[in-house]
Amino acid sequence: RKKNIIIHSRNNPTTFMPWSYGEMCYHDNSLVSASLEALIQHLVPTVDYYPDRSYVFTFLLSSRLFLHPYELMTRVCHLCVEQQRSGDALLDKIRFREVAPKLVQLLTEWTETFPYDFRDERMMRCLKDMTHHVARGEEYSWRAMQQMTQRLIKRLSALGQYEEAVSALNAVAMERPASLKSKQASGQRSDVMSACDDPFVLAQQLTHIELDRLSFIGPEEFIQTFARKDPLENHKGFFRKRKTSNLEAYVNWFNRLSYLVATEICMPVKKKHRARIIEFFIDVAQECFNIGNFNSLMAIITGMNMSPVARLRKTWSKVNTDKFEILEHQMDPSSNFSNYRTALRGATQRSETAHSSQEKIVIPFFSLLIKDIYFLNEGCASSLTNGHINFEKLWELAKQVSEFLVWRQVICPFDRDRRILQYLVTTPVFSEDELHLASYESEGPENNMEKDSRRSLRWVNTRMCAHTEKKQQQEP
Repeated sequence: RKKNIIIHSRNNPTTFMPWSYGEMCYHDNSLVSASLEALIQHLVPTVDYYPDRSYVFTFLLSSRLFLHPYELMTRVCHLCVEQQRSGDALLDKIRFREVAPKLVQLLTEWTETFPYDFRDERMMRCLKDMTHHVARGEEYSWRAMQQMTQRLIKRLSALGQYEEAVSALNAVAMERPASLKSKQASGQRSDVMSACDDPFVLAQQLTHIELDRLSFIGPEEFIQTFARKDPLENHKGFFRKRKTSNLEAYVNWFNRLSYLVATEICMPVKKKHRARIIEFFIDVAQECFNIGNFNSLMAIITGMNMSPVARLRKTWSKVNTDKFEILEHQMDPSSNFSNYRTALRGATQRSETAHSSQEKIVIPFFSLLIKDIYFLNEGCASSLTNGHINFEKLWELAKQVSEFLVWRQVICPFDRDRRILQYLVTTPVFSEDELHLASYESEGPENNMEKDSRRSLRWVNTRMCAHTEKKQQQEP
């Protein structure tokens, strides 16, 4: 292997880079390692050089493991300007005018692929400074910078509106109406089948929610879930607080859907109604699988396998579980989810050759995607013993995140039904304790441990209800 590794500079593939920038090591024409300084320099455009787009994405994505995006942008912009200095003011202006379009191109790729980096006011200041600098040299590039900044502001505004909307929906969903506290009062609460009794339509609306929320996850959020804290802790601004908020919101949606499924099953008083709800969700899960919506599929299976639902033996005896067992087999975690991974590859191939918008849909089981990226990071060293950054690892991280970006950009082709969507995202759901209590009220305890659990849950529920009523009476 060592015989196949050669040292490259940007312009001469058989010589060393200048010592101040460090070396870059290649294997079979692919960058495998380099010093941080060399990687930063490799990102900087010149009059006759522009970095490969795959390199730009890979380094912008994972550089945050080693330094803050603001530090990287400051250094790149500084190097780009300084490299044009010759001591002759007129010549410097001409040289910067020639390199300005390439600098604008780099900043455009950055703002369009990683717009959330610019929630840090220091990044926006740096962008503004570069706009002023470009304005002194070349009008075309200045106008391009202006348009780029306008698109960025529009994207960040949409992100802020989305986060506010999700927060408002979560607040509504957290309300605990009286009808949710007792199965006897469940007649006051509509169930999912009163909102939508067609499994295909419900699967379509779930796909809308999935794709909407996926579209706001920044690719950098996957890396920032395990980025070292030191470079980021120095600036406790807006960027720091929200660095993975959209990814977390999407994981929370999965949990909500699982609890919604369990709540809908445990809520009905009559056994035949519970069985009908189970069969309905099995059909919804099947439609999700057909669409390529694996995240909703797994959330539904998770909800149906929660212990308060799984213990309802009399209810399950009324259900034909053949389809459910097939779906469980598809999402079986054994052999590192090998069945699911095969199905995901099939959906991805279908998407690549799609003849319709619906065939393009691929929504992965998101928690497993995060787990894969996490173990890739944990299983490979970021830095080598010689001080170089392990760029082979960065290529692999970028490969996984790039695939996600392709899935994220699909526009949902189905018609929206606002009433169904509203139900799915705002209907209050049982907590874990409430689910267990509702389950025991549906089918009584089968052993002493379950009897003790029900007794304890009833006592806690009574105390909580009394506390809530007292609090409401005290309110003006």
